[in-house]
Amino acid sequence: MSERPQTPRIDGIHHVTAIASDPQPNLDFYVRFLGLRLVKRTVNFDDPGTYHFYYGDETGRPGTIMTFFPWPGARSGRHGTGQVTLTSFAIPIGSSAFWKQRAQRLGISLTEEGDRFGQPVLRAYDGDGLAVELIASTAPASGTERDGADIPAEYEIQGIHSATLNEVSETRTAQLLTSTMGFRETGREGDRIRYEVGEGGSGATIDLLVQAAGARALQGAGTVHHIAFRTPDDDHQARWLETLTEQGYHVSPVMDRNYFHSIYYREPGGILFEIATDPPGFLIDETIDDLGNSLKLPPEYEPMRKQIEAALPPITVPVTGLITESY
Repeated sequence: MSERPQTPRIDGIHHVTAIASDPQPNLDFYVRFLGLRLVKRTVNFDDPGTYHFYYGDETGRPGTIMTFFPWPGARSGRHGTGQVTLTSFAIPIGSSAFWKQRAQRLGISLTEEGDRFGQPVLRAYDGDGLAVELIASTAPASGTERDGADIPAEYEIQGIHSATLNEVSETRTAQLLTSTMGFRETGREGDRIRYEVGEGGSGATIDLLVQAAGARALQGAGTVHHIAFRTPDDDHQARWLETLTEQGYHVSPVMDRNYFHSIYYREPGGILFEIATDPPGFLIDETIDDLGNSLKLPPEYEPMRKQIEAALPPITVPVTGLITESY
């Protein structure tokens, strides 16, 4: 048995989970436009009549993942304080022109937001009004695009760049990030404060946007449900559970999400934080070629498969630029 680490580690962002309404527009935006891969199609473990989509890179590596609970007909939420209001993806330096042309071709409104900490930012909104950014910050990728994809490798999204936490005040959330979770402040621009962990950079960056007079967020379609941070393994996670509990946070027990293990707690500003393990990953029940091709259920729901499949709305799974497969 490995010795439990005395100082647990956060390695950056594991994933961001948001709420959608109809599943099809969600698939079209994140797969067809952004070129992310649907790496897992499962259900909300707490509401098995609802899909849970996981989007990411070719294998769904931690730090590349954005997930959605699509509830058809869900009421729209309100963006505001106590919420993750921006999820930003990293794109290669010099690829902004490609993405602007792509958005125009596919009928997506993509606006230039200027530079943030010296990096150019593009912003789009998905069909539910959730803001997604593309930040030119990485070197171009080598290799070729996936089969059927129409995004050359040198322009592909390289994973999550950062997430923006919208808060009424700075102090207590900043203290949690820096004194407990290992982040350090690396810059300020207006009412935005940047924090990084480990080596920093894409996937290891959190921005705190302080809006003292901002309206409080309301959860619903088009809003982020929670943000998850990476920890290497179960031993580190167990230590996080102890550490956060000792500091007075109300932390959930460890929950098995099949593809990672999770604990949850609310930071002082009210945002739901998750700490998720890197393993076992999305290849535990599908091959790399089959990721996302079929509905995967946790063992406790397998006896209900026929009822669950009958309750879920039909979807058409796109590839980038094309629509190819119906289920």
